[in-house]
Amino acid sequence: MDRTSHLWGQKNATLSDKSAEKEYCISRKEILEAINAGEIQFREGSMHGNPWFRLLRVEVEQLVERKHGVGYLKEKKNKKELSEINKELKQLKARAAELEARKIEIMEG
Repeated sequence: MDRTSHLWGQKNATLSDKSAEKEYCISRKEILEAINAGEIQFREGSMHGNPWFRLLRVEVEQLVERKHGVGYLKEKKNKKELSEINKELKQLKARAAELEARKIEIMEG
């Protein structure tokens, strides 16, 4: 049994080739070269007739680290985490504003 086979079913352990391109700023060509060289595994998928590759995040990160260095990978991970934090903060602020408005409505009513 492959040492990475358990990762295919775990949440956030995989990503699409399109997400890998966007998240790590690597080209589709680099992904395809790594697949052909056997450096990363993939599974094929299709959505509404559009084909895509499902990749293991850990293998994509190892590829990025080899090609661009540890600092580059760390920068990309930090940028993604910051983006997620900002998104969550925006949602929480909107929810807090809704609750404040409802609070005032109840107190006046």
